[in-house]
Amino acid sequence: MPNQKAKKLNQKELNYSFKLIIKSSMFIFLLIFLSKAITYSYRVIIARFYGPEVYGLFSLGLIIFLWFVVFSSLGLLEGILRFVSFYRGRKDMDKVRFVIRYSFVILIFSSIVSGILLYFLSGLISNYIFHNSGLIVFLKIFSFMIPAYMMLYALLSVMQAFEKIKTHSFISDFLQNLIKLSSFIILIFIGVNINSVVFSYFIGVLGALIIAFLYSKYKLPEIFQSFKIKKKDKIILRKELFSYSWPLIVLGLISNIMPYIDSFVIGFFKDASAVGIYNAAVPIAELILLFPNLFMRLFFPLVTREFSKKNLSIVRELSKQIVKWILIINLPLFVLIIIFPGAFINILFGAEYLGAENSLRFLSIGFLFTSISVVFYSLISMIGKSKIILINTIIISVIDLILNIILVPKYGITGAAFSTMLGQIALTLIFFIQVKYYTSIVPLKRKMLRIFISIIPPALTLYYINRFIPETGSKTLQILYLFLQVLFFGLLYLLIIFLTKSLDKNDIMILNSVKKKIKKEEVVVIKEVKREL
Repeated sequence: MPNQKAKKLNQKELNYSFKLIIKSSMFIFLLIFLSKAITYSYRVIIARFYGPEVYGLFSLGLIIFLWFVVFSSLGLLEGILRFVSFYRGRKDMDKVRFVIRYSFVILIFSSIVSGILLYFLSGLISNYIFHNSGLIVFLKIFSFMIPAYMMLYALLSVMQAFEKIKTHSFISDFLQNLIKLSSFIILIFIGVNINSVVFSYFIGVLGALIIAFLYSKYKLPEIFQSFKIKKKDKIILRKELFSYSWPLIVLGLISNIMPYIDSFVIGFFKDASAVGIYNAAVPIAELILLFPNLFMRLFFPLVTREFSKKNLSIVRELSKQIVKWILIINLPLFVLIIIFPGAFINILFGAEYLGAENSLRFLSIGFLFTSISVVFYSLISMIGKSKIILINTIIISVIDLILNIILVPKYGITGAAFSTMLGQIALTLIFFIQVKYYTSIVPLKRKMLRIFISIIPPALTLYYINRFIPETGSKTLQILYLFLQVLFFGLLYLLIIFLTKSLDKNDIMILNSVKKKIKKEEVVVIKEVKREL
């Protein structure tokens, strides 16, 4: 009886966690969908209005800026997320406040130092590494942004740890990008020219920081309250925080270097135009990470909290279900990108960037593996094995860099994409093995095989039909053909998913809860309409 009661309690808590993730993810999906539309509009305007060279300079400047940001973060953004989530689970608010206060003081100092370094090194980086003085102005303006960017993402980490996922996503995904795009259009209109690109980015970060601070002050007032902690406990907390965070300094650098090693090497061996063309493929391939990032916003705080309570069975089931949902959603998107890479690039960036077609295919394969590895990464972070993550990432990054140096001079941007794909696949496999070894969790279900089987008939059918679609005709007609093919592909995929019984009781429970929520909202709307009449 006690075991049966415990199982019922675990299932109840598991169902609550699933519903919380989906409930948050539905709202976040809408925000991120709008955010992606805004972000792509922002990038597309830069790419189309200024051409591949300026778009390439902006991409290089942003990469270097993010490297300096990660260096100044000292791994404390991840430390805030883990330790605030952990001590909230234990209801120890004094330690929560200490971790937040101490981390913010360190981050303010480190980000100012990092900004000063970037400002004075901008000429050296631009002229001697990328051989393009046009990059200097981008780096100098970015250098002033580092403290604001750091404070913004520190506040966002606190919100995430407090499970304020909707607000976190609204500020980071939607509001920030909306301010960037709006200010960009205004700056172009008043004639600021090329500098409008980086100035608009600065304005977006600053605006989001102000909103994040005001929200935290009025909606999370407990984090600003005083705390009482013994001197001995403070020393222990600092040691724990830095013991967890210091490997993440290097890890953060490597994690940010790894996705951009290809752009960096292209910029070194080729030119800014090649970087611009390649960076038309990167954001399209990153669409595959859209849904995993939705789930991860709440997944990591949830599993960390359950781990602190020693509820490993809940962690195991949550992990398996999230991987399954990622595959169900991502496989059709992956197939579409593989079959229609040119269509994606042409619609978004224009024919000038079609040289990135094969790069997009290789990157999509790599990002499909990465979309699953984010779950493995979270599980290893949950148990505090940050040093293991560091070692993994350093090894793969070195291999990726070597492959890029070998392949980019000969094969250009295609060689860069192929190198990145191999690195992402290898890192995913390593994470999978280590999760199984350290946690005894295998975040895979047998029914996942049915998902792979379900995608094959629609993919083959789409590939066959596409061979008979004429390549000539107006752009509007081509888009219509593409829309009809995608619609047919999606409907056939969903039909086979249900026919193969790929969905289990947890999926059905979630679908029913979503259905009930939609019906409830419909009833509310009908009542409002009747009242108005």
